[in-house]
Amino acid sequence: MFKKILHSQSKSISSASLILAVSSLASAILGLLRDRLLAGTFGAGDKLDVYYSAFTVPDFIALILIFGAISAAVIPMFSGYLIKSKDEAWKYFSTLLNVFLGFLIVVSLILIIFAPSIISLTAPGFSGQKKEMAILLMRIMFLSPIILGASNMISGVLQIFHRFLVTAMAPLLYNLGIIIGIVFFVPAFGLQGLAWGVVLGGVMHLLIQIPSLFFSGFKYKASFNYKDPGVVKTIKLMAPRSLGLGAGQLSTIATTAIASTLLAGSIAVFNLANNLSLILVNAIAASVSTASFPSMSMAFLKDEKSEFLRKFSSILRQMIFLVVPLSLLLLLLRAQIVRAVLGVGKFGWADTKLTTACLGILAINLIAQALILFLSKTFYAAHNTKIPAIISGVTVAINIALSLILVWLIKFLPGVNLFLVDFLRLGGVKDIGVIGLVMAYSISSVLQLYFLLRMFYRKFMKLQPAGKTKDIFNSLYKVLIASVIMFIVTFTVRQFLGSVLSLQTFWGIFFQLAVSGTVGVVTYAIATHLLKSPENKAIMDSFLKKFLYPNR
Repeated sequence: MFKKILHSQSKSISSASLILAVSSLASAILGLLRDRLLAGTFGAGDKLDVYYSAFTVPDFIALILIFGAISAAVIPMFSGYLIKSKDEAWKYFSTLLNVFLGFLIVVSLILIIFAPSIISLTAPGFSGQKKEMAILLMRIMFLSPIILGASNMISGVLQIFHRFLVTAMAPLLYNLGIIIGIVFFVPAFGLQGLAWGVVLGGVMHLLIQIPSLFFSGFKYKASFNYKDPGVVKTIKLMAPRSLGLGAGQLSTIATTAIASTLLAGSIAVFNLANNLSLILVNAIAASVSTASFPSMSMAFLKDEKSEFLRKFSSILRQMIFLVVPLSLLLLLLRAQIVRAVLGVGKFGWADTKLTTACLGILAINLIAQALILFLSKTFYAAHNTKIPAIISGVTVAINIALSLILVWLIKFLPGVNLFLVDFLRLGGVKDIGVIGLVMAYSISSVLQLYFLLRMFYRKFMKLQPAGKTKDIFNSLYKVLIASVIMFIVTFTVRQFLGSVLSLQTFWGIFFQLAVSGTVGVVTYAIATHLLKSPENKAIMDSFLKKFLYPNR
C-alpha cells in the first residue's frame, strides 16, 4: 500500500487537482481540529498571541527563500533540464538543494541569535514574560524553515513527475505534528511544546516524500557549487518572486505588530479567522494552481502560446465555479462555523463574536485571495516574476497604511466605533480594533487582484481568441445565477433550523451548519447542472473517472 502511494501518478490537471483538493480538505479538517484545540486550550489571549507572533519571522524566511524558488524557478528550471537530460536535471537539483540548505542553516542561526531584537520589532506591544516566551518559541521555530525548505523543494520536483498524492499527504502530517504538540508536548513542556510540535510537523512533512524522490530517479551528489549556471539562473528567477512574497509576509508582520498594541487576543482572533478562510483557499486555489503549474510552465517553455492560454481559461473558469459559491456559504454560515470549530473551553463569547465578524469580512475577500494565487502562478509559469512582485509590494504598502488609518478611526472616532459595533453585532466586545486590520487586508487584496488582472490582460489576453474570453464571461454568468439560488435556499434552511433546534449546544450548532451547508452545495450542483455549466460536467467526469471507474 505504501509503495503504491509512492508510485501513484496523476496525468491530468483535473485528477491532480481533485487529489490535491481532497487531501487539502483532509488537511483542513486536521487544521480545524488544531485550531479548536488551540482555542479551547488557550483562548484568545496572551498565550496564543505569543504563539502566532513567534511564527511570523520563521514563516517569512521559509516563504522568501524556498517557496519563492519552487513556484518561480525550481519547477520551470528543472523542467527545462528534464527536456534535455534526466541526469543533468538531477545534478542541478542536488546542487541547488545543497546550496539552499547551507544558506538556510546560516541564516537561521543568525536569526536565532538576534531573536530578542526581532520580537521587539515584530511585537512592540509585548513586554516581560510575554516577550521572553515569544523569543523562546521563535528560536525553536527557526528550525522549521530548514526542514520545510528541503521538503518543499522536493514537493516541487515530485509534482513535475505527477506524484501529487504523496506531496498532498505531506501537509496532513504537518498538521498532525502540530496537533501532537498541543495534545502531548504542551502538558509536558508548557507553551514551548507548541513550537516543538511545529518542528515535528516539518520533519514528518519531509520524511513522507524522501522515498518517492528516490523512486523518481534522484541520486544525491555532494556538490556545493553556488556558481553553477543553473543555480545562478534560479536565484535570478526567484529574486523578484521572493521579494513579492516577502512583501506579502511583511504585511502579515506589520499586522501582527499593530495587533500587539491592541487588546490581548487580537493577534489570535485575526489568525484564527484568517485560518478558517484560508482553508477554502488552500483546498481549491492552491490545489488547482499547484496541479496546473507544471503543465502551464511546460506549455510556455515549448512556446505553445495557444495551449498556455487554453489552460489558463479552463482553470480560471474552474476556480470561479468553485470559489464564488463557497465564499457565499462562508459568509452565510460564518457564525455557525466559528461556534462549531472554536467555541469551546477558554474561547469565550466575546472572542466568538469578534472572530465571526472578522470571518464575515474575510469571506468577501476569499474570491480575491484565490484568484491572486492563481494569477501569480500563471505569471511565474510564463517566467515573469517581476509583475506580481511589484504589485504585491504596492498593495502591501496600501495595506499597512489602511491598517493604521482604520485602527485609528475605530479607536478615536466614537461614531465609527458605534456603527461597526451595531452593524457587526459586537456589543459587549471591549476593543474592536482588529476589525480595522481585517478590513484593510480585504481592501488591499481586492486592489491586488484588480492590478494583476489588468497586467495579465495587457500581457497575454490580447493573444486570446475572442471566443475563449466569451467562455469565461458565460461561465461567470451561470455561476452567479446558481450562487444566488444557492444563497436563498441555504438562508431559508438555516433560519428554519435555527427556529427548531437548540442553538445553545454544540450538536445543535453543528447540525444547523452541516445540513445548511450540504443543502447549499447540493442546490448549487443541481443549479449548475440545469444551467449546463461545462465546469460542473468536467469536475463530475473527473471524479467519476478517478474514484468510481478508475479502470476506464
